Amino acid sequence: MEKIKILWADDEIDLLKPQLLFLKKKGYDVVTVTNGYDALEEVEEDKSIDIVFLDESMPGLTGLETLDKIKSKRANLPAVMITKNEAEGVMEQAIGSQIADYLIKPVNPNQILLTLKKIVDNKRLVSEKNTTDYQQEFRNISMDINSGLNAEEWPTVYKKIINWELKLNASNSDEMSDILHMQKTEANSAFSKYIIKNYEGWLKNDDGPVMSHDLLRSKAFPAMDSSVPTVLLVLDNLRFDQWKVLQPIIQELYRVEKEDYFYSILPTSTQYSRNAIFAGMTPLQISKRYRKWWVNDNEEGGKNNHEKDLLGEQLNRVFRKPIKWNYNKITNLNNAKRMADDVMNLMKNDFSVIVYNFIDMLSHARTEMEVLKELAGDETAYRSLTKSWFIHSPLWAALQKLAEKDVQLMITTDHGTIRVKNASKVVGDKDTTTNLRYKTGRNLDYRKGDVLAIRDPEKAELPKQNVSSSYIFAKEDKFFIYPNNFNYYQNYYKDTFQHGGISLEEIICPFVILRSK
Repeated sequence: MEKIKILWADDEIDLLKPQLLFLKKKGYDVVTVTNGYDALEEVEEDKSIDIVFLDESMPGLTGLETLDKIKSKRANLPAVMITKNEAEGVMEQAIGSQIADYLIKPVNPNQILLTLKKIVDNKRLVSEKNTTDYQQEFRNISMDINSGLNAEEWPTVYKKIINWELKLNASNSDEMSDILHMQKTEANSAFSKYIIKNYEGWLKNDDGPVMSHDLLRSKAFPAMDSSVPTVLLVLDNLRFDQWKVLQPIIQELYRVEKEDYFYSILPTSTQYSRNAIFAGMTPLQISKRYRKWWVNDNEEGGKNNHEKDLLGEQLNRVFRKPIKWNYNKITNLNNAKRMADDVMNLMKNDFSVIVYNFIDMLSHARTEMEVLKELAGDETAYRSLTKSWFIHSPLWAALQKLAEKDVQLMITTDHGTIRVKNASKVVGDKDTTTNLRYKTGRNLDYRKGDVLAIRDPEKAELPKQNVSSSYIFAKEDKFFIYPNNFNYYQNYYKDTFQHGGISLEEIICPFVILRSK
């Protein structure tokens, strides 16, 4: 490994010989100067300098003045301020000038070594530790996956996998990331078997985990605080890993009181899962009780046009007394800006809902647009794009305004999405649905090992399009393709993010309760 080169500027550099000797013995290359002007000259001429130590109270150019000029020439060069001055103003100025660390004289060698390790070696040390820790954890996760997990244990294991995925991505550990990907594939295989074995029983006996149609009644309404307004934010297509990259941003203004989960119903698609959330009913129950509001896959018309109506009906059933509520669906930028401008009006309500469709639109647009396929080529890039959108979105602007008041914020989704890899041939009649992760129709022909088949939809609380309709749901990372032009569509849809089927990413969804700080 190349030596790390340090530039140390101090007008009393002769008094620092013990520290300089210590650093040289540790393998560091140290260049010394006695004033800010010489420091600037060294930075301009020697591009191999890795870090600068600056005395704050040098004659001529002060340390802060030197720091400003260095940053104007090499903005990313780390600088450490070393000073006798403990005044808060000096410290704040230094921090505002983007110093990497701040040390008070006299500094001992170990202090300096710790600073160097933290700044220069941080990424390498973190990467090595993450790799070692994951190697130790790998066996434990594999044992968990194969131990017959129940509905409460699966989310715990899934969140462990996500945690390691984020850590290993951050430390650029490609080899360990590949191993983790294989472990995630193994987990999805076991999870698919678990869902296939238990899904119909959960719905028949009402003894499963909290699912889409139970979500508001079981988790949202009981947590409402009558002393403050509650805002429920439903981000369509929000996976748990996407929530985890948004969490640090949101936590600047909101305190997480509970991070919870629910299981999306099948199909893990907006028409089924989100209607079920707002109705507090299964799709079959909605289609029977509110026939005019339910539109089957093969029928014309918007599939989610009556969410507000269904929510109103559920609120009336649950609360049995009037509450002041509001529903907002954001499907375009103009709606989003208008919502951000008027967001403080939500404080007048007991319960407000914001349905925000951007992530779903991003997922679909990524499938269709080559430029977005490159920008979000894998899970890491997809998370990064989601984070970038959020920071600059009217939604974040609205949440910042809301945080000025005492408000309870709930963040959830209707389902997740998975990057599909393996095409599976399916044949159906002309009325068969086009979704890549589930199909419903008559006379479906498919690879039995690739799917969960529901021949009697009512057993899965699903309505029938026709008397002889059945449903199939893709397992793991499969996606359905018709035999015609199979190779073309296989290549077209491979590595796109889809939903509707069975995977950890689609089914186990975040439900988070926060309070403004």
